[in-house]
Amino acid sequence: MALRFQTNYDFTDVPIPTTSARQPPTSAATIRRAKTLTRPERSVAPVPLIAPSHASGSGSSSSIDEYGGSSVWKVFSRIVTFWAPGVLLSSLGGLKDKATQQAWREKMALCFIIALLCGAVGFATVGFQKVLCPQNNDTDSRFARLGSRAGTLGIQGHLVNVSSARSTDDVSFTNLALSPGQDITNLFTRDANNFPSCNGLSFRIAVDPPCSTRTPCPLGNLNSSSTITSLGIVDTGLLVGYAWEQVANFTNYFVLDGAVLNLDPYMRTHTSPIPSDNVDTALRTLMRTQAADSGKDGTLLFSSRADLKSAVPCLKERYYAGNIDKVTPGCFVSQLFLYTGLFVIMALVLVRFAMACVFNWFLSAKLAGPPNSSELNRSAISPAVMPEGANLSVDNKNGTAPWASSKKPKASKVPRSIASASSTTLTSDGGAAPIMSLAQIGAELFAVCLVTCYSEGEDSLRTTLDSISTTTYSDARKLLFIVADGMITGAGEKRSTPDICVGLLEADPRFGNPIPMVYAAVGTGSKAQNRAMVYAGHYTVAGRRTPTVIVVKCGTEQEAASDKKPGNRGKRDSQLILMNFFSRVTYNDRMSPLDFDLFRKIHILMGVTPDFFEVCLMVDADTKVFPDSLGYLVNCMHHDQMIMGCCGETRIANKRQSWVTAIQVFEYFISHHLAKAFESVFGGVSCLPGCFSMFRLKARRTNGDDWVPLIVKPEIVKEYSQCEVSTLHQKNLLLLGEDRFLTTILIRTFPNRKMMFLPQARCRTVVPDTFSVLVSQRRRWINSTIHNLMELVLVRNLCGIFCFSMQFVVFMDLLGTVVLPIAITLTYALIVGMALDPPKSFEEAIPLVLLIAVLGLPAILILITTRKVVYVFWMLIYLLALPIWNFVLPVYAFWHFDDFSWGETRKVEGETKGEAHGEGDGQVATSVPMRRWEDWERSRLRKLRRDERRRRDFERQHGGYVTGDLLSARMGSQYEGSDTVSVTSSEDDQWGPQIGGYNEQDVKYPPPPTGLFVPHDMLSSAKTVDKSELEAMLNSAFDDRPSPPTSTYAPRYQSSVDGSLTQLPRIAGNGYTPMSRSASPGVAPHPAEVATPISPNTDMHGHPMRQRPSEPYGPLGPLDPSTRF
Repeated sequence: MALRFQTNYDFTDVPIPTTSARQPPTSAATIRRAKTLTRPERSVAPVPLIAPSHASGSGSSSSIDEYGGSSVWKVFSRIVTFWAPGVLLSSLGGLKDKATQQAWREKMALCFIIALLCGAVGFATVGFQKVLCPQNNDTDSRFARLGSRAGTLGIQGHLVNVSSARSTDDVSFTNLALSPGQDITNLFTRDANNFPSCNGLSFRIAVDPPCSTRTPCPLGNLNSSSTITSLGIVDTGLLVGYAWEQVANFTNYFVLDGAVLNLDPYMRTHTSPIPSDNVDTALRTLMRTQAADSGKDGTLLFSSRADLKSAVPCLKERYYAGNIDKVTPGCFVSQLFLYTGLFVIMALVLVRFAMACVFNWFLSAKLAGPPNSSELNRSAISPAVMPEGANLSVDNKNGTAPWASSKKPKASKVPRSIASASSTTLTSDGGAAPIMSLAQIGAELFAVCLVTCYSEGEDSLRTTLDSISTTTYSDARKLLFIVADGMITGAGEKRSTPDICVGLLEADPRFGNPIPMVYAAVGTGSKAQNRAMVYAGHYTVAGRRTPTVIVVKCGTEQEAASDKKPGNRGKRDSQLILMNFFSRVTYNDRMSPLDFDLFRKIHILMGVTPDFFEVCLMVDADTKVFPDSLGYLVNCMHHDQMIMGCCGETRIANKRQSWVTAIQVFEYFISHHLAKAFESVFGGVSCLPGCFSMFRLKARRTNGDDWVPLIVKPEIVKEYSQCEVSTLHQKNLLLLGEDRFLTTILIRTFPNRKMMFLPQARCRTVVPDTFSVLVSQRRRWINSTIHNLMELVLVRNLCGIFCFSMQFVVFMDLLGTVVLPIAITLTYALIVGMALDPPKSFEEAIPLVLLIAVLGLPAILILITTRKVVYVFWMLIYLLALPIWNFVLPVYAFWHFDDFSWGETRKVEGETKGEAHGEGDGQVATSVPMRRWEDWERSRLRKLRRDERRRRDFERQHGGYVTGDLLSARMGSQYEGSDTVSVTSSEDDQWGPQIGGYNEQDVKYPPPPTGLFVPHDMLSSAKTVDKSELEAMLNSAFDDRPSPPTSTYAPRYQSSVDGSLTQLPRIAGNGYTPMSRSASPGVAPHPAEVATPISPNTDMHGHPMRQRPSEPYGPLGPLDPSTRF
């Protein structure tokens, strides 16, 4: 047996074990070189968001207590709410149980943190500058530089105009003004009473008289207003500003706390040092020994000793001549913070704007364009090949699903013409992994369109289904998958939602009346199990026939008898029905009865097995999809295999219904074309809305040799299906915003893959038209957004680094969301303040510049992207409603952090209050039978055999026995002795009631459609046979074991023009030619026309074909392991 060391995968692509380990293939060429450089096996997968104690191991058990959250957070919430003991909450607050009280405490803790953040933003915006840079220490706009203004002089630091001043006999202002701004304070008469700050000081500099023989004062008293008036001196209102270089040029000037002091009078009076005078000693040391280029700053010296520090106020009062016009340290820090904020915010706004424009103009058009023909014509692994980690049976060694396997034909009794044909069977010799031509699928991938319904009316449902059915996408490539969430009747409706859905369906008669099938639901207690009925058929409109399945959740028998809303489990449960189904199909995992019923009906409706589906479009039941949107989204998936999700633009259908709808128009537009467009440049859209988004079920690897399950990956499905949540954070993640939570866990699990927005794909939806419904909806959205962003900001390996990373953008989004109330408050305060006191400098105008940029750039974006001026009108309406968006709705949402209901969003007839749809009564539900497809298929055939035997016995008893009936059961061995049997059972096994009472292979119904195209190489290699060979072929056809019916139902023979037959090489059971998995995919031929469907139960003329009863052969392939290879 060959060894398989390491497969080429990333650690995030390796699934958790499902039911059994994958057996190594018995082939000779499967050894691969391990990733010795990257060591992906050493990488640590992200801890699950919900119930991490079960997945993170014992290492983290110390930080998780029994209530499911962090013990540190629990203690913090109790500290914040110390003033509210449990007794008070129970008696006055109505919070009876401990879980509700803890949720309330966590809500208060979150509100406390939000209040702190709002306070910090408010302080940084308003208080920071006032603390570090008071008004009297403001910027240099208050100063006039020394020597800069002619005809001015300085008096006690104030700049005065002396152009019209009257000179005296002793003082000529004209001559003094030749040195503009110079200090002339010492020319005015002053006395000791004018300096109260000097009282009590004994230093000579404090007690010297201002006027003496050495320092005469020829002008009048400075403190007398008449002196200034009589001299004609005019105050300019400015202060004299000095540069450090100017202070250094003056011999007796120095700086103290930013104030420039003129000590000329003191130095002329005391030419020699004064003994025992510490201030005199400090001044002479400063001005004689300190280097001139230092600016002679004495702040540090005079603050080092108490006696010197006490003299500072006196020095400033007596000798003040002006101020350093440079910014003080406090103002410098304040301005640095202001300009840094301006740079960061403006850069973020401008980069978002520029990136959004680039994406809308260039990138989106490329993504929406048709895929490259060379990409469609290459060869790659078949959708029927299961990915790494799937459950392979021992009699299917080459990696394909059991329903896609084929047998090796016998060599005997085969005409020469047939024997010479090229064989395309799977064998156990080569360990082949089937490689198929992508041309067989074409540009349109198999897409399942999930429509979740709850209480919508017929008009809403018909609008949605009509829009999907009439898209330009081919009906052969799309499947409508409708899930009705319980037996619900919407408010004002006469019929229940399931009745409305089924009434819109053209049912396929071959499936009869469906019976309820059990499945594991999202719920606790007795609601952990649910039942659903599957209706299958076609949705017809405007000449289109779209394959459709409708899953009606009807509830258990006990629930149907007592519950008001039987079967209701929520939208997440509806999504998980589809996700679980395709996950089990992808991995060949054990299926529930509902999964097997879906498998059979989808296979007949589409002509291919469900593993051929690659993408899933999720649409709400009140959404109208534009005709070309589905094709655009699939094109986007074609262009990049790394894209795992993509959403389109959602527009409002009822924009003019009320003022509530009018204020939402611009908000919807800007959230798509600015926020999502910017995130799409980096492939990191943080939220794909559930009303209109496409997810990739599985993606091919870059080299095309294997599949990477995405939304159907077991870890994703398991985490998304959690129902037991205990903390407020977990409940906000799961119960309020399922769509955003699904996006979050996808990004956390696959951080290197992409989430995109495609503006070409559009839809219209109905938005809330009353304020109460809007408040309820936005409460859920805001709270879900905050808690999901809290998780995304912790994902380290998003693209970018530091401020230029998606992680920083997510952090800014989170911060911006929680500080919306204080932001809008400061905005209006700014507007009022600017109106009353216009800014006098650029620094004062910076907040106004930011406001104009934030509000004005979206208007420009509207004009250059839509070229519709009407959207500017919608923007003005939005601006008028800014207090609602940024204050009312966030504050209401924050205060209702502990409200996990859907409120007024969806009302049901007779319902008064929203109740949890997944909480049971505590009774443990019975286990759901889970079996693999092979076992279900074996039981189905046995059931047909039992029914046929009973029918024959009945006809014998009543004389109506007919031999050779088409419905005769196959009596051969059915997996006896095979080690793939998971449940041992007899002919009368117990699984008959879990299988639908219909036979989809009944010959009285038309055959299924053709699923795949026939490649050109098969047609080009065909040849014409003569009549003798044709006769031999017809005679031998019923003697050999019949070939398995293909999933494509392609014909083995095709008529030629001259009446003879063209022989085609036989196509394998899954419609592809197997090749070695290690072989590099090449260029495949072009697709041919769609093959004409031929029923596997009829011959070319439509007559029934007889099969040998000794060799059992199921409708999806041989079931006897002895004949499989």
